Amino acid sequence: MIRSYSPKDFKDTFISAKTKKQPFDSDVLQTVKHILDDIRNRGDEALKEYTEKFDGLTADCLSVSKEERESAWKEVAPEVVDALKKAAENIRNFHSKQLQTSRVMEMTEDIVAGQLFRPIERVGIYVPGGKASYPSTVLMNAIPAKLAGVKKIVMATPARDGKSIPPVLSVAADIAGVDTIYKIGGSQAIGALAYGTEQIEAVDKIVGPGNAYVAAAKSLVFGDVGIDMIAGPSEVAIIADESAHPAHLAADLIAQAEHDEKARSFIFCTSQDLLEKTLEEVKQQCEKLPRKDIAEVSLTNEGAAVFVDSVDEAFELVNALAPEHLEIQTKNALHHLSKVQNAGSVFIGSHTPEAVGDYFAGPNHVLPTVGTARFSSGLSVDDFIKKTTYVYYSENALRSAAPYVETLAKEEELDGHARAVKVRLEQ
Repeated sequence: MIRSYSPKDFKDTFISAKTKKQPFDSDVLQTVKHILDDIRNRGDEALKEYTEKFDGLTADCLSVSKEERESAWKEVAPEVVDALKKAAENIRNFHSKQLQTSRVMEMTEDIVAGQLFRPIERVGIYVPGGKASYPSTVLMNAIPAKLAGVKKIVMATPARDGKSIPPVLSVAADIAGVDTIYKIGGSQAIGALAYGTEQIEAVDKIVGPGNAYVAAAKSLVFGDVGIDMIAGPSEVAIIADESAHPAHLAADLIAQAEHDEKARSFIFCTSQDLLEKTLEEVKQQCEKLPRKDIAEVSLTNEGAAVFVDSVDEAFELVNALAPEHLEIQTKNALHHLSKVQNAGSVFIGSHTPEAVGDYFAGPNHVLPTVGTARFSSGLSVDDFIKKTTYVYYSENALRSAAPYVETLAKEEELDGHARAVKVRLEQ
């Protein structure tokens, strides 16, 4: 099911191709551009048409009512509510430590310089529908925004069966502090959040994952609004030595693969015997999986098992791959953390499956994919904060700096810049 590769074959097949894996193609991009232009030009009229066409929802009002939100609490099992509340507490505690305050970075009698930290005013959160509902996505996106001080948090998620959103998403939105929920999905939802309609006020930034159409829409509206990232297929890389348990390794590979057919699951192992046992375990565990068909396609087409000579060789491959999730299941796993250069999030030791990070541990599960961990980070409070620098110069400070400023301005042939300094010192 998962094919075995040598380190060289893995490099050629996966690492060299990682930057070529686009979450959408040119046909999708063209379709989405048409939808976005239509939303921008016709507003609610176009939005309602697309919502009926793609989600089967016919409604004049596209927001979830107060009554619907209150009713949702009665439809969600108490143990699910308790789990969401505890997860929210952990996420809140972790992200609260990321908060920063405005600060002076230089202060003398003649010069003051520093940074102002200000929250973004309006944020839109996209929560995908489709094959499952994702209340964890609501918590992971909304809680950092709330902590940052965002004034208005709105959420867009498609209605199911042309009726309503899953009650568990509404409950999660209440726990996380979402102000308004809209029953809209796909690229039309991104367009509505970016440009606004009669019903929906435009936001300043859009966050949250989605399918190829959502990813394409986010790429096109970027610049008019901010976005968090363009997410590709979800992925996990596992580094294991002979101390790891094949059942644990197999379960974690499958957990990744059940997301969707394009999810990517990789294992790098220093033991050939353990690798073979793990691959056999994958076959057996898949037989009992409700989403077996999805997982098997993912593992067959996108999975890779790589035998390596050492843990250090595994880290060389993984750092080149820059995976979204990295699990280290080795002896003294914590001691290897310093070898991580490129990864979205790291899960250390045999008792830390990726699943605990997806739902509960506290660090964010919105992470860079398809090699982008080489230059970007997971969602955090910082994504909802603007940083404005400021500077104050006295006359003495300007007089001291003037020769340098004028020299550099003239070097760049910007005489007006030089004059802006000189005119102040002549008076």
